[in-house]
Amino acid sequence: MAFTAKDVQALRERTGCGMMDCKKALTEAEGDMDKAIEILRERGLAAQTKKAGRIAAEGVVFATSSENVGVILEVNSETDFVAKNDKFMDFVRACAEAVIKNDPADVDALLQCDGGEGTIEEMLRDRILTIGENIKIRRFERVEGVTVPYIHMGGVYATLVKFETSPEIAAKPEFVEFGKDIAMQVAAINPTYLNEEEVPAEVIENEKEVRIAQLKQDPKNANKPQNILDKIVVGGLNKYFKEVCLLDQPFVKDDKMSVKDYVAKTAKELGGDIKVVKFLRYEKGEGLEKRNEDFAAEVAAQINK
Repeated sequence: MAFTAKDVQALRERTGCGMMDCKKALTEAEGDMDKAIEILRERGLAAQTKKAGRIAAEGVVFATSSENVGVILEVNSETDFVAKNDKFMDFVRACAEAVIKNDPADVDALLQCDGGEGTIEEMLRDRILTIGENIKIRRFERVEGVTVPYIHMGGVYATLVKFETSPEIAAKPEFVEFGKDIAMQVAAINPTYLNEEEVPAEVIENEKEVRIAQLKQDPKNANKPQNILDKIVVGGLNKYFKEVCLLDQPFVKDDKMSVKDYVAKTAKELGGDIKVVKFLRYEKGEGLEKRNEDFAAEVAAQINK
């Protein structure tokens, strides 16, 4: 019986096993889903299969850079205790190194990359079996060029910032410290855009409409001329840009200057040009369903089995 890519995906969702394992099992089972599941169990994937349906929204986000390439990724587990496990963190670092070296297109491609102890998929399977929790590689992004990573609160937040500058400046310890300051700003303040130019026109228009509506509802503005109201709206937009645009935000370590001012100041001190090109920010488990269990009840349930 023939099978399709959708069947492979369905088997992956039911078992949590890798794409190639699912494809081979379906081939051997001639497209029979139940038989394919049994084949996966017979191959020692039973523990992984049982854990696959459990919610994995903890774990860590991680960022690193090497050989002029930066990477940021998220690997999820069921509990935050796992993030302190050495074997788990070794696996996270192996994933990051594989992304740097191989530039995989997506998570499926990453699973087929060499991780130092076999493929990433084989290492993942080993961690699930030895650690005893469902573990998933959720996402990653790879950035070429001068990048500075930052990890906050042990992997709750991770950021990666790309810069344009000369190799000589990028090699200076002062630049690395400066880059970490910018990456920390991204982690702490969570900007939406790099600068005003990146804010979509429809977002700006919506902000204008909101502020105009607010002005009209205030009786104090009833007799003010339109040019005054326009200035108030512009002032409101400038305040909005300072909230959502990284370069316009007050610098977190010295709010008397903007991030843009801090970049210019550092570039002058280091004797060259520095430009912030882009930033990435991951928060652990953002957008994922969280486990909502009574821990004591869970322990009691395990004891009573």
